[in-house]
Amino acid sequence: MDFKNVAVIGCGKLGGTMVGCLASRGFNVTAVDVSEAAVNALNNGEAPAQENGLDELIAANKEKITATMSHEDAILKSDISFVIIPTPSDKSGAFTNQYAIHAFKEIGKALAKKDSYHTVVLTSTVMPGSTRSVLLPVLEENSGKKCGEDFGLCYSPEFIALGTVIRDYLNPDFYLVGEFDKQSGDYLEYVNNAVALNHAPTKRMTLENAELAKIAVNSFVTMKISYANMLADMCEKIPGGNVDVVSDALGMDKRIGRHYLTGGFGYGGPCFPRDNVALDYAGRKLGANTILLRTNDDFNRNISPRIVERINTYLNADDTVSVLGLSYKPLSHLIEESPGIYLCDSLASMGYRVLGYDPLANEYAKQALKNTLILDDLEECLNQSNVILVTNNDDVFTSLSANDYLGNKDSVTIVDFWRCLPDEIKNDSRITYVPLGKCLDDETAAKNLSSLWN
Repeated sequence: MDFKNVAVIGCGKLGGTMVGCLASRGFNVTAVDVSEAAVNALNNGEAPAQENGLDELIAANKEKITATMSHEDAILKSDISFVIIPTPSDKSGAFTNQYAIHAFKEIGKALAKKDSYHTVVLTSTVMPGSTRSVLLPVLEENSGKKCGEDFGLCYSPEFIALGTVIRDYLNPDFYLVGEFDKQSGDYLEYVNNAVALNHAPTKRMTLENAELAKIAVNSFVTMKISYANMLADMCEKIPGGNVDVVSDALGMDKRIGRHYLTGGFGYGGPCFPRDNVALDYAGRKLGANTILLRTNDDFNRNISPRIVERINTYLNADDTVSVLGLSYKPLSHLIEESPGIYLCDSLASMGYRVLGYDPLANEYAKQALKNTLILDDLEECLNQSNVILVTNNDDVFTSLSANDYLGNKDSVTIVDFWRCLPDEIKNDSRITYVPLGKCLDDETAAKNLSSLWN
């Protein structure tokens, strides 16, 4: 097997990054998007979406990239196509297929005009059964051809984190391949082996198993995050409690591992919350007991109110509070399900003057927050605030000195959600330092602890 022509249909953050990465690994890439702006950007050697390092990656490999709004052009010029289009959640929590159906109709029409074998790979997150039961019939109906004979079909999602998509795509832990048949999987594995810099292994399975595995992975990670946040809450209530010390110990056990076990704030973003809800919906519709998933979702949604209640004890009525970190995680401009956004809204509704700053997400936060002043100057934000909430561990915040946080003030209160600030700040007498996940009152904690044996 030897081919170098691939198509990428959908050029958002993941699709656009796949275009650049595939080109960087020697493939000739035809990119398709319904947005003329995205197509023009790629043809000009520019990134179609915001992602760290993507501008440079596209520019360095622009000779191998062609963009078009025509599915037909892309399919006819390629041997395999990767489909990365939105699958938004509906009111029930299930993923919807309307955009995927449209894309597959266009792909099917193009396959009807193609004589050679072609493999279609769906990368978007879908409900179990969608690829075979919903999208495969669309391909066959519009192409007049049979899957397994005239073309191949796979479901193969990516496991990436926004902000580090390039690194994650080129160095995956593993490839998850749901295949209609062996030939379909062979074509996809050929590309994967050529792309991975770390010789990542492949797990091949049925389409349905792969669809379930994708959302199950993300859902499991959310439960690990919630468990860490539960431990953080408990550590605040025992003498000398420190969630990092406890988590480091747990992480030594190879059955558990340290990743995603750092208590600090709830999970957010465009994937984790909705994948957990979708898995619960699927389980309930199938008659499985998924109460664990609902409990996890409820627990996560209650973390922010609990933290607001605790922060309120450090606030006075005339305080100005700044929230540093408005995106749902560092290195991202997305604010979907962001705890930082929730903090701003909650504190503003309680009557406090609230300022916000984020190195990437300010413009989106300005649209979402009506009662919070979003400042584009971090120094000005710090100067105006006597209480500062550091909600994520972005280098922009962790590299600041004590004097930076103090600005023109004699004293300041800093709430460090991830215990990420340097010792200089923790030990400065001018700073009231409040680390979440650590006990700050050993005497009271010891008295409360005695209830366990009295």
